[in-house]
Amino acid sequence: MFERFTKDARAVVREAVERCRSEGVRTVGPEHLLLALLDREASRGSFALTALGLPAERREPVRQALGEVRRRAGLSRADTDALAGLGIDVSEIVSRVEEVHGVGAMSGDRSGRTGRPGFGRDAKDVFEKSLRIVLAHRDRHIGDEHLLLALTTRPGPPAEVLADHGVTHAALTRVLYGGGEAEAEAG
Repeated sequence: MFERFTKDARAVVREAVERCRSEGVRTVGPEHLLLALLDREASRGSFALTALGLPAERREPVRQALGEVRRRAGLSRADTDALAGLGIDVSEIVSRVEEVHGVGAMSGDRSGRTGRPGFGRDAKDVFEKSLRIVLAHRDRHIGDEHLLLALTTRPGPPAEVLADHGVTHAALTRVLYGGGEAEAEAG
């Protein structure tokens, strides 16, 4: 599949892998792909983010929100709300774990290994959805904009954080494809 990726999409994947490696994390997830996308400049994905009110200089709140999600071990707002309904205070659990083990103790699958991180099931799902979007729009290659679109179709923290900042699948599709949208069935 990677042979269908544009230079910008490949750069996003490389940056996501490098982020994992530098953090000592074993698995690339959707949040790593989003963080790498936020760092891109002069690409279609970056253009779309800027058009939706997230120019490069205003993306820090998105990074911070993803950091908070990582502190909660990747639990989405829906997850934390569901647990709260059962009487479980995720913030309290995070605080207690960090008291004992340090800040960020719940933030990932740290192994200390130095090998190349692999792609988790969720990251692979982003790649598959991006391919479906390309096919639905009859585009030729998977660009960073398709990765961004795919991130907005999946439930979970990256889509929540993006939506909180006005970046939704519908809004991205309008910016990238105009009014005559093809149905990009995400599966």
